Amino acid sequence: MTELERHIDPWLSHMTWRRDFERWRERRINQERYQGERLALLERTAGPLERLRLLDLGAGMGGFAVAAALRGAQVVACEYNRAYCDIVALRAARYSLDLPVLNAAGEDLPFVSGSFDAVVSWDVIEHVRSPERMLAEIARVLVPGGSVLLTAINRRAWIDPHYHIRGINWLPRPWAERIIQLRGRSKSGAAFRDMQRLSEMHYFHYGEFLDLARRYGFSVRDLREELLCEGRLQSPKRSRRMIRAGLRSLGVEGPAYRLQRRWYAGMFELALRKEIGA
Repeated sequence: MTELERHIDPWLSHMTWRRDFERWRERRINQERYQGERLALLERTAGPLERLRLLDLGAGMGGFAVAAALRGAQVVACEYNRAYCDIVALRAARYSLDLPVLNAAGEDLPFVSGSFDAVVSWDVIEHVRSPERMLAEIARVLVPGGSVLLTAINRRAWIDPHYHIRGINWLPRPWAERIIQLRGRSKSGAAFRDMQRLSEMHYFHYGEFLDLARRYGFSVRDLREELLCEGRLQSPKRSRRMIRAGLRSLGVEGPAYRLQRRWYAGMFELALRKEIGA
């Protein structure tokens, strides 16, 4: 077992209930090898990665930060979990990368205004104490016209992205958390401490998040909808591809997607742009 694996494994033990746990663990250990789609989204949104000043906010275990640095971006990784900072450093050391790693919260970024051309923040905003403060800080450290890629969880997600239980987001939070406990999906015995219970996390209705982002000077694009319109939204499941083809033939693929985004989808993948003069 490598030193990187020894540092990662304690943070995976609460998920052994997953049927695909071994494959999921391997992808965590070699995270930087599985970032092709997200690198393409960043390049699509922010332009060429070479010398792009990029903040990976909530860098987690560092897979994306390392992958972007290997593509030539000038990456700074910022992570609230101090143990994850060590994991990011170990992952960067695999490739002899000089990758700055800072232990800081998204609501109080230790950078001067206009420090970055782009910010990525995958699976983060639901865990912070103040999404509003985090978006304000992202706006501050971006240059005018700068880009943000982030995910936000749908308050109506049918299958919860964190606990993988159907329907719990349609229940009152106390009922949902009781079901999580009964199903053995709680993180109470794991190494995590802050902002991990369902009742503590910030989930959003789609329009609600758009209004929030616009309040801080951002325009918003739905990346999945863009790819859908271009015929490039891929699904590994044949059944979904067939359904999509049928909806396309009827001319209702777009409305069906927007309905699914509103009432069913697990998360939103969004591109924000800091408007000039905002």
